[in-house]
Amino acid sequence: MPTKKQRRRRAKEQRHEYEVVWVDDEGNEVEVAPEAAAAKTKSAKATSTSRGGRGRTAQAPSWPRSARRALMFAPFFFAVLLLIQRSLLGALLVTAFYTAVFVPFTYALDSFAYRKQLKRQAGG
Repeated sequence: MPTKKQRRRRAKEQRHEYEVVWVDDEGNEVEVAPEAAAAKTKSAKATSTSRGGRGRTAQAPSWPRSARRALMFAPFFFAVLLLIQRSLLGALLVTAFYTAVFVPFTYALDSFAYRKQLKRQAGG
């Protein structure tokens, strides 16, 4: 079901007529056959909406990116565990363990997203 914004945008597209104008090498406007113009705009719309509105693309997985991500979350792990355990050494050890587990986990998630994107691009 389209959202309200999508319905308004679709209504606006149907309300306004757009002319497709082609310019040749000399700078003169050339008329285009109506069916060719309609086919061109339909194919352009199909390719622009084929991603489903997602602007981001998954990057190839890398270990350094996963390690940076784990190091960014380590202080949050430590703070939460320190509040829960009330032991500095215990919180530090568990944080080190969680950070060590977090690196391969995020690498696996990145590789899953990347493979899924490659399959989507190859299939569509």
